[in-house]
Amino acid sequence: MTPEESLRRPPGAVALPADFRAFHQLYRAAYVRWAEIHLGSNADAEEAVDHAFEQLALSWQTVLTQPTPEAYAWKVVKNRTIDLARRRNRRPVVADVAAFETCDLRNAVDPIGELETSLFVYEAINDLPDRQRDVIILRYSLGYDAATTARILGISPAGVRSTARHARRRLRQVLGLDEQEGSRDGHPTD
Repeated sequence: MTPEESLRRPPGAVALPADFRAFHQLYRAAYVRWAEIHLGSNADAEEAVDHAFEQLALSWQTVLTQPTPEAYAWKVVKNRTIDLARRRNRRPVVADVAAFETCDLRNAVDPIGELETSLFVYEAINDLPDRQRDVIILRYSLGYDAATTARILGISPAGVRSTARHARRRLRQVLGLDEQEGSRDGHPTD
């Protein structure tokens, strides 16, 4: 450690393990993007994710003993995000934020009709089971490929593809879309 580094570290602070720092660097941005969709604020998302990483740092050796540390960390991030929303008396804002951020809405001939459709779609996404909702948001709202989504969630890429397929089928049913139209959807390229 250089003298400059020791000056930057508060007295009594413990150096974080290299594997934790690498984990933090690899996943923090994705966690913040996901939390921002749910909290509607980048500052709140950063706060929730920072609290999650503090919790993970304190129990890092336990995290590493988990069958899939990424899956364990994902649960911590989700719980911290939900806790922050509850402390601030907020409901999830996925539908509110996402509906207004769609490119289609900005370019729509009928923006009100497009907004109604967007709200209906995002409400349907909110009603999906947790895993399906997480995959849909990471894959289609945030644009991560199947491999990256799998790493973030701590599951296999095949699990992501299967979950996405089931979620899309469920969304087609809820939205009243023709099954034949949905079958043309196929699998996204990864």
